[in-house]
Amino acid sequence: MAKEKKTTVYSTPYDLDGRLPLRQAIPLGLQHVLAMFVGNLTPLLSVMAICGITLQDYAALRISLLQNAMLVAGLVTLVQLFPIGPIGSRLPIVMGTSSGFIGMNNSIAASMMAGVAAGTISTSVEAGIYAYGAIMGACLIGGFWEGALGLCIKPLRKFLPPVVTGTVVMAIGLSLLSVGINFFGGGNSNPDFGSTTNLVLGLFVLVVIICVKHFGKGLVSQMAILIGIIAGYIVATVMGFVLPTTYTVDGVEYTYSWVVQWSQVADAAWFSLPSLIPVAYQFNISAILPMLIMFVVTAVETVGDTAGVTEGGLGREPSDKELAGSVLCDGIGSAFASLFGVLPNTSFSQNVGLVGITKVVNRFAVACGAIFLVICGLFPKVGAIVSIMPQSVLGGAAVMMFASIVISGINLITKEPLTGRNTTIVAIALGLGYGLGSHSTALQFMPSFISNLFGESGIVPAFLVAVILNLVLPKDVDQIEP
Repeated sequence: MAKEKKTTVYSTPYDLDGRLPLRQAIPLGLQHVLAMFVGNLTPLLSVMAICGITLQDYAALRISLLQNAMLVAGLVTLVQLFPIGPIGSRLPIVMGTSSGFIGMNNSIAASMMAGVAAGTISTSVEAGIYAYGAIMGACLIGGFWEGALGLCIKPLRKFLPPVVTGTVVMAIGLSLLSVGINFFGGGNSNPDFGSTTNLVLGLFVLVVIICVKHFGKGLVSQMAILIGIIAGYIVATVMGFVLPTTYTVDGVEYTYSWVVQWSQVADAAWFSLPSLIPVAYQFNISAILPMLIMFVVTAVETVGDTAGVTEGGLGREPSDKELAGSVLCDGIGSAFASLFGVLPNTSFSQNVGLVGITKVVNRFAVACGAIFLVICGLFPKVGAIVSIMPQSVLGGAAVMMFASIVISGINLITKEPLTGRNTTIVAIALGLGYGLGSHSTALQFMPSFISNLFGESGIVPAFLVAVILNLVLPKDVDQIEP
């Protein structure tokens, strides 16, 4: 008697669990990678520049650190998706190198290098390498500190009702809008920022995404972000071949930042193993203390991102277990990242926005994207193809994704009646938080650790104000229990 052939029962992209066919899972996971790839490398590029880790003097170290950043992001994302014990949320949260630490890390690097130059810090290595090692030492300790905070989430949950978490999610989205526009214009560090070419390219990507999302059906609609980015990448490549690649401003010749630099792909290696502890740890209390504060901040942001994912993709609030696992993964993942010389890892808000747009929450699909990141870390040539993506192409997608985070925050806030009390909490928290994030110079005369903490994004002041007002303001009459 012939055996019956087993048929695989597949889930849908909107199911948290279950397997999708690879032809569907791979592109859905890949669009998560494309959404965060540049942002995953940017923090490292910024801090390496401050520390003097350049291609001219430290080419091998620089390439190794960027390679490790991709590998670590993929591995930590897999743990977030498929927890190891209590570590991980079991939610479609994508992890990557945190941009929230850039300001603090740059300040620490400058301070450490100044100390070496003045002789107050004695070291046998160059000042920049010492400074980077001090950041890694602080990240190792800070990561375990955040992990400990994750274990305390349950008793702290009563301080995080929807009006508070929703406000934090809104603050995250609002703080990222300027980042999205920065990408949209081509990156303000590039001389052609805001050029017609960059704006047209970003607008083209945005229009493609809108058309595919709302006029496409099924899998095509779900892959709107990926299709838009690929279309923009192709157009940018064609533009690089058919248009002049240089222009002159005040007698100085520049290269268009949006031209795809295929030479970087040709120069990248096919395969390379990651380097463990590429920069020796240095433990300096002046670096550790401010980093501990920043890890509290990133824990708050992770709580907001986790709430954004569950609200935007699953239509509910996160459970205590999910919040604890998410923060634990954030902290332990950051400590793990320091072993490879990578800056702290955290949940990526652009991917929270992507979940809100597509409603795709399937862990198997997101895991395919995480595996692609691991491949990028082991095969630099693959990573190079993605890393040369013009910023305005990413910007076309980022504008829509970041704005959707704001909508997720609104949905959380309105889970409860928007009473006079709740309106005051949201208004004051966002007014101070987003206001300080937009005009950080208002804190220019404050100590640097305060200006870095409260003025970088506005998320911290928004969170603190929301928590304090929620505790001290009396409940409205209709909210008081009989």
